[in-house]
Amino acid sequence: MQTQKLSALQLELLNIYSFQPKEEDLVAIKSLLAKYFSGKLQKNIQQAITENNITEEDLSRWLNE
Repeated sequence: MQTQKLSALQLELLNIYSFQPKEEDLVAIKSLLAKYFSGKLQKNIQQAITENNITEEDLSRWLNE
């Protein structure tokens, strides 16, 4: 069986959960993580659109394929 090391993020989350935070704190943490990764994804998508000269027409056509 192969073992995998935990990432820095996983270790940090384990530290948070070890303190047994309140449910409202967990909801807030999930929301922060979702917003962070959503923003990162949107930035990467915008960069790809710019670098590849993708137009609104291209996006619409792909959605309708």
